[in-house]
Formats: sequence, structure tokens, C-alpha cells
Amino acid sequence: MAYVITDPCIDVKDGDCTTACPVDCIYEGGRSFYIHPDECINCGLCLSVCPVDAILWDEDVPPEKQVYITANRDFFGAEVTGWGAPGGWEKGRASPLDHPVIAAFPPRDRVEQRCDAVR
Repeated sequence: MAYVITDPCIDVKDGDCTTACPVDCIYEGGRSFYIHPDECINCGLCLSVCPVDAILWDEDVPPEKQVYITANRDFFGAEVTGWGAPGGWEKGRASPLDHPVIAAFPPRDRVEQRCDAVR
């Protein structure tokens, strides 16, 4: 694993990370983006541009957010999208699905989203 997208991305999905990623390893789910753990090259560009600080190095993920390591990995498995290792994001590849942890996250209202994006 390398970088992990955590809860500040949920219902915000700014997308700057997808533009910055040189290997297109960030994929779009219904409420969040997900980093494919085997495609990420650990460059950190996504981390540097995320306006809501949702991206963390896997070794720096605090205990209360460890579940997002699993969520990023399992998003690509048969339990969610079944994509496996797509080999890089391509235009039009998005899923309305989310990992169950993200799907169960309380919805953010639009005011909260705008405030989060400004941080």
C-alpha cells in the first residue's frame, strides 16, 4: 500500500488528486475517490494537492482511520467493483458504488462540504 484516501474526501471529491497523479491510480466511487494500492508509485503528488487533507501515507494513518486502508484496497475487489487491477484510470471509468465503510458514512450537507473544501 502507499497513499490512502480517508473520510474528508467523502461527499467532497474535489478531484485535484486525479489530475496530479502521473499513473492514474486514483479512481472514482459514488461518494469518494480511491487509490489503487498496487498501481500507486508513492510519488506524493496527490497528497500535495488535496485541498481537504484526505490523503495520508499508509504508515501515517492514525488508528481511528485504519479502516480506510482496507476500504481503498477492497474497493477494487469482487465485494465492491470487481475491477481488480485496471492498470490506470481512463475517462468514463467511475462507479456509483462505494466500499461499505464509505457508503455508511453520514452524508455531509452542502454547507459542510464548502467549509471542508476551504480548509
